[in-house]
Amino acid sequence: MQLMIRTIEGIYQDGQIQLTELPQDISDRSQVLVTFLNPSKIDPTKLRQLIDQLETIAGIGQGFEELNAGQTRPIGDFVQEMQQKYGISS
Repeated sequence: MQLMIRTIEGIYQDGQIQLTELPQDISDRSQVLVTFLNPSKIDPTKLRQLIDQLETIAGIGQGFEELNAGQTRPIGDFVQEMQQKYGISS
């Protein structure tokens, strides 16, 4: 099971949620969590930080899932790849 968190803003009006953008790569009937925010108490900077933290947590969770599934590679291979990619000498 792969954990994915995707945040998209929207407006709730007349019992419907209108998204500000249509999500890409999301299958029909995907489970969602809806959080209602009090507009008079929202600090946009803190909200962005919270979204970033949630996405980081999701990425860490995905990393653990890959680790548990044996989808890893030796650190030496990774270091060598990064050295070649960024022109770093050993």
